[in-house]
Amino acid sequence: MYSLDVNFLKDRPAYQKKPDRKGGIALKFPTGNLTPVYVGVGLGIGLPVLLGVGWWFLQGKIVELEGTIAQLNQESTRLDTEIGNLNKIKAETIAIKGETQALVTVFDQIRPWSAMLQDLRDRIPAAVQIENIKQIPPVAAAAGQPPNNPAGGLEISGLARSFNDVNDFLLSLQQSRFLKSTESRILTATLVDAPLIPGVDQPTNAVIIKPPQVVKYTIQSSMSDVPASELIRELEKKGTVGLVTRIRNMQQTGVILK
Repeated sequence: MYSLDVNFLKDRPAYQKKPDRKGGIALKFPTGNLTPVYVGVGLGIGLPVLLGVGWWFLQGKIVELEGTIAQLNQESTRLDTEIGNLNKIKAETIAIKGETQALVTVFDQIRPWSAMLQDLRDRIPAAVQIENIKQIPPVAAAAGQPPNNPAGGLEISGLARSFNDVNDFLLSLQQSRFLKSTESRILTATLVDAPLIPGVDQPTNAVIIKPPQVVKYTIQSSMSDVPASELIRELEKKGTVGLVTRIRNMQQTGVILK
């Protein structure tokens, strides 16, 4: 037949489950070392706080850098304006210096005729006469280029007692600092009858005596391209005081170097 197997131990009070009070769920708190828990809680709270503080600090730095960049942009604009003004002044200064130098160059090439004529009077031999002095314009160089010698030259014509006197006159002119010795030469030298003395009439009844022949010459030379500032002594000797005074004033101001 059948047998019943009943476990009466479960019915004892010690084995009965005690119902939770008020129908809630019982909470079990961990026991033992709670340091990891505290560390985790601290990190969970501290990290957002640190991130918030870092974000706030970063925003402050961004605003500060933006202000600095704006100031630098303003300073850069101001400096660009000043640089533009300085470049403009520099260009104007260069232009003024160029104009001044051009004026000084022209002024330094002046050859006073008073000094030139006095130099010729000092160098002409006693047996040589000058009838005419003509200035030769400068010879143009290549197209668009300045002339080789802006001062030009001189052409002297007259009479001399002999060919040797003409040669002596040429040698004397070659020693002048107002002329180029290498470009001084005799163009023509021919024997001609001596001209009659003005105001003296030949007697009609007397025998006409033909005077000896003389040499009619033409000498050509180029003016020296040595600056007038280097000819101060020669100019002083020839009595050109005004030009010398101006040159020395320019040397004192530094426009012309000594």
